[in-house]
Amino acid sequence: MTDKGHERVAIVAGVGPGLGAALAHKLVGEGCRVGMFARSPEFIGKLAAELGSHALAVPTDVSDAKQVSVGFDKARRQFGPVEILISHASGSLGESLMKTTPDQFEGSWRIAALGAFLCAREAAPEMIKRGKGTIIFTGATSSVRGRGGAVAFSSAKFAVRGLAQSLAVELGPKGVHVAHVVIDGVIDTRKVRRTYKPSAKEPLLKPEAIADSYWDLIQQERSAWSLEIDLRPNKETFFE
Repeated sequence: MTDKGHERVAIVAGVGPGLGAALAHKLVGEGCRVGMFARSPEFIGKLAAELGSHALAVPTDVSDAKQVSVGFDKARRQFGPVEILISHASGSLGESLMKTTPDQFEGSWRIAALGAFLCAREAAPEMIKRGKGTIIFTGATSSVRGRGGAVAFSSAKFAVRGLAQSLAVELGPKGVHVAHVVIDGVIDTRKVRRTYKPSAKEPLLKPEAIADSYWDLIQQERSAWSLEIDLRPNKETFFE
């Protein structure tokens, strides 16, 4: 159901090697023009060069309201009104309660929850005006089940899920599809393959397959929108 004749404009907030890059590849492959937000300009600069004229590297700290506003303005000037937002940024800072500093706790919240709020706040008005658009928030196992030793990350991911649910109620009647994706597992990246031991037999999710599921959400017909989907690897898909 791909409409390659309609070059929709997308923002992926939080692009790094792994799912962020896979999402950018998928969107460009489907004919979208994509603005890529990340704090480090090096990776997204190289990725934009690889993807070509339909990709724009926009160095942005999503926890900074001014930078988010400037980033959206750059993407609009280059490509036009934003129709798709994928809020993907998060930061796993700190560990257990006593090993997590207040700054680390706040930092996780600012990147994931505040960043998601700021990006949605920038994207929503033009979507409402046009009567269409999609906002997808990336969640995790910790979005629905607090994980021991990750108080900051789990709290931030719970907040993002609440934001998604609230915005779905508010924006859905205005033509904006809001969805939350629970990634219930470990994403297969080079870093993961360096960290995990083969003997652990840890099932992994392929980032390209996850990106396909995001695109399916974007393509959903509005009479049957999904609010939340969860993605997990088949138990036979082990680290090889």
